[in-house]
Amino acid sequence: MGLSAIFRALTDGRQAGVLIMAEKANGRLSVGSIVNIALPLFLLALLIALCVQLLLPFVGLLVWTIILAICFKPLHDRLMMRRGLSSRWSAIIIGTALSALVLVPTAIAAMSAASSVPELVATVQSGDRHVPPPPARLKELPVIGPRADAVWNQASTDMPAFAKKYSAQIAAFTKTLLGVAAGLFGAVLALVLAIIFAAICLAYAVPLRAYIARIFTRITGDRHSGEHYMDIIAATVKSVANGVIGVAFVQALLCGIGFFMVGIPGAGILSLLAMALGIVQIPVVLVTLPAIIYAFAVKSTTMAIIFTVWFIIAGLSDAVLKPMMIGHGLEVPMPIILLGVIGGVMAFGLVGLFIGAVVLAVGYVLFGEWVGKPAPGTENVDLSAGTKTLRAAE
Repeated sequence: MGLSAIFRALTDGRQAGVLIMAEKANGRLSVGSIVNIALPLFLLALLIALCVQLLLPFVGLLVWTIILAICFKPLHDRLMMRRGLSSRWSAIIIGTALSALVLVPTAIAAMSAASSVPELVATVQSGDRHVPPPPARLKELPVIGPRADAVWNQASTDMPAFAKKYSAQIAAFTKTLLGVAAGLFGAVLALVLAIIFAAICLAYAVPLRAYIARIFTRITGDRHSGEHYMDIIAATVKSVANGVIGVAFVQALLCGIGFFMVGIPGAGILSLLAMALGIVQIPVVLVTLPAIIYAFAVKSTTMAIIFTVWFIIAGLSDAVLKPMMIGHGLEVPMPIILLGVIGGVMAFGLVGLFIGAVVLAVGYVLFGEWVGKPAPGTENVDLSAGTKTLRAAE
């Protein structure tokens, strides 16, 4: 038997067993027979290792492509059904709109930041610009109030001395800021590429889904189970996108309204931070509490109380929205999804939102199938009826 035939046999588990049994039937396995079996296995393992190594740098991009394609598949279907668009034109419209939605605000923010950098550098170096004095109530804040008031006063009265005294901190902050900006640029570029690839996947959604269904059928053993797990994965991704990212966006929007109304410096950045905290399931009180303290320091007591109530409502909004969005229509309960989200973020970063939820959801369904479902009619057995019968017999 030639190497090509052995390789084809080893790629099929059923034929591999037949091959080995046939070699045993001829007597003891010779060295040549062992080499004929081991060499294709080694080449197959080497091929898999090389493919994994080549695709490893693009794993994050591929995962986000799959996530975006799953999330926007309902919109793609709606455009084709209601608007009569072809699959290709629907994918082009979705890809173009999403890319513009990402690139336009990013470009505006980048141009705004770039235009303010020379002015900021000139202000720090010359000290010609006058920094407004700190509010009177800043000094009354506990712990940080006196120190913050002293630093702000120095910046207000003597900017050159302030810049000289804190030059090391300013340089470190500038370096960190540039690193964050470079990271954000790379993230935006990767997101746009993922959107483009997701649009391509949507354009060929029908043959691509059939191909993935064949893979899952091969893994699970039958087509019904394969499509069942495909549906679980797709529904979990949509649930996380709506219930975690969508709720975090709404919560950040409410917090951002409060930040801008209070007039807190860096309200846009704080809003993004609130959204990031909401995504990783950390209470946004870490952002809203300093805003409340600032409101009591610079605003009237009545206004500060109003904004405090607003921030409390914004912080508790996820408790109302999450049960409505997460796990809706799934056979996986909401706590399992949330545990997967939190564990996935801790293990894999932002993309772990979906990886952790999908893994736990599939594991939960597999465990349920292993345990077995209760027999029909035994889910809600009335034990009190049996007790009454026994008492009557006595």
